[in-house]
Amino acid sequence: MNKIKIGIIFGGMSTEHDVSVVSATSIIKNLNHEKYEILPIYISEEGKWYQYAKKIEEIEILQVGEKISNIEPIENVFEYLQKLDIAFPVLHGLYGEDGTIQGLLELLKIKYVGCRVLGSSICMDKVYTKIIFDKAKINQAKYIYIKAQNNNYIYVDSEFNEQKLSLEEISKKVKEKLSYPVFVKPSNSGSSVGIKKANNEEELKQALLYAEKFDTKILIEEEIIGKEVECAVLGNENVEATCVGEILPAEEFYTFDAKYKNAESKVVIPAQIPTEKQEEIKKLALKAFKAVDGKGLSRVDFFIKKDTNEVYINEINTLPGFTQISMYPKLWENSGIKYAELLDKLIELAY
Repeated sequence: MNKIKIGIIFGGMSTEHDVSVVSATSIIKNLNHEKYEILPIYISEEGKWYQYAKKIEEIEILQVGEKISNIEPIENVFEYLQKLDIAFPVLHGLYGEDGTIQGLLELLKIKYVGCRVLGSSICMDKVYTKIIFDKAKINQAKYIYIKAQNNNYIYVDSEFNEQKLSLEEISKKVKEKLSYPVFVKPSNSGSSVGIKKANNEEELKQALLYAEKFDTKILIEEEIIGKEVECAVLGNENVEATCVGEILPAEEFYTFDAKYKNAESKVVIPAQIPTEKQEEIKKLALKAFKAVDGKGLSRVDFFIKKDTNEVYINEINTLPGFTQISMYPKLWENSGIKYAELLDKLIELAY
């Protein structure tokens, strides 16, 4: 039987480059080497494409921060990609989770794992994900949308009217509409990169300056105090959802370091919440996934507010982490689908 030729595309130019490397090496190690001919395709932080020069059997699962070695440049990227039966993008964040690599694969008529162009681009942009959730009437944290560039700020209201405001005026809007503390987030970033909590006007200013390094579109969001929970979904038309898992961050909120570098952060699967709350979150995860035209896989993140027990959707990750400690594969493992079997299912869905 001919092996399925699968290209694992990873690395990339986003702030989540190192996480992508860990996810991809985990996937390569867990794929059925008898069933698949695996072609690892590495994109450097500068955007250069490489192939592995070592045997697949010699590839080890790397840790966050460890660098790729034994690679050689791909001379003609288009020709190389067109050899594939299936592409498996494992590119977290910009230029991988935002519809760009999906668009390239569509143009080359290559089947691929995961959400298509529209679903990918919507879910990468936190502001536009919010807009879709508003339309779908899915409960979420209140927010303010700001455009920022070189310390100049534009407030965009719910009808997309734009108004230039000073930092003092932005702070006044925050007090009126949200109240402190708030979270300040770049609209296009992942793994909590670029996010800061602001308790007052001075911290808001610093958080805006920091977020502006990552994106000119910025989301200012009210704080929801409560449980952080996540649900994994799988499918194209007939979509299934797992039980709900709970995040117990070692830091004040789930920062990049808390996710990948702090061993004190833990996950609880299934989350210690009532059965009816589990079912509510699963239904909302499926609704949200379909609302953004999701395909293949996603991890849908929620809060359960402490004082009201209300569920608030946070975001959808269309290419969730696939490291050994990542919530997405751990949730499916709890549902009886082991890591390698999950990879098979995702590849089948791509067909």
